[in-house]
Amino acid sequence: MNNIETNSAETNSVKANNTKENILETNNIGGMLDKGSMLDKFNRPIVSLRISLTNRCNLDCIYCHHDGMIPSKSEMSPDEIYQILKTAKRFDIKKIRYSGGEPLLRNDIVEIIGKTSSLSFKDVSITTNGILLEKYGKDLINAGLNRVNVSLDTLNPNTYNFITKSRDTKTRALDKVKSGVLSVAKLGLYPIKINMVVMNNLNNNEIDSMFKFCKDNDLILQLIELMKSDYNNLYDKYHFNMSSLENKFEKLATEVKVRSFMQDRKKYYIDNGEIEIVKPMDNTKFCENCTRLRITPEGFIKPCLLRNDNLVDIVKYIRNNSSEEKIEEIFLKGINNREPFYTKCS
Repeated sequence: MNNIETNSAETNSVKANNTKENILETNNIGGMLDKGSMLDKFNRPIVSLRISLTNRCNLDCIYCHHDGMIPSKSEMSPDEIYQILKTAKRFDIKKIRYSGGEPLLRNDIVEIIGKTSSLSFKDVSITTNGILLEKYGKDLINAGLNRVNVSLDTLNPNTYNFITKSRDTKTRALDKVKSGVLSVAKLGLYPIKINMVVMNNLNNNEIDSMFKFCKDNDLILQLIELMKSDYNNLYDKYHFNMSSLENKFEKLATEVKVRSFMQDRKKYYIDNGEIEIVKPMDNTKFCENCTRLRITPEGFIKPCLLRNDNLVDIVKYIRNNSSEEKIEEIFLKGINNREPFYTKCS
């Protein structure tokens, strides 16, 4: 697959929502904070809302923790999502991210992005496995999508099929993902981040080749630590200690930035490319600097990724045509249920 030119004439056919120049502000969460930012009981600002649109997925990745969600077939409608977004806007939430399952399995995904964009959030993004990205990419960008994260752990077809349990041997799911990524890059979408879960003796030897793929195509590589999960027992077998990578990148990088409101995540600038390391496991900074609230597919506020015992049903009140004041009260209850999983913030 050939590298693409990101300044192609085709970029004129879609609305360019982000450029490298104007993305700097939205990439810096600290720059989003102002006197209007809502704080939880531990003085952590609530900046972003992550909405899981569905539990359905067209892959079955071996490490998937389902975004910490309890399995459910129920899904909110675009109008119900819109009501939650309007409430979030009144609480001065600035960033919206959609995930799943696989969010692009929703046949109303373009409508959802359009409704979200109409409320003028600073950042609207999707996390996807990328298989359907080429199909929907242009329409999503025109609807107001600002950025995308694509889950891609390997460029090796056999390893990909093993990790994702893909049986798509005829149409090659991996080729669809790569084609989808390159197509939206060609349309001018920026940034595009590649989420690579690093697994010992499975894909940790592919980091260099993945970085080259990202660097050659103006993508950002995010290396993600494998999490412990109640959904699988892979941690002992595949967990990779990221410290060796951090030491390596520190020596190679021409610049290192610490993203203080992204769990002190480090971004390494190496040979005109970018690499971030995401370490959620037993990371007190992960909790201390958490700025995110979550919504489950069936319409519950989920205050913490790692807990399901403090959910708050908000869609019930929307379906009962409750007043805006009541819905705000329920939203605030979800915020007040937030507390650090690993340690208490000072």
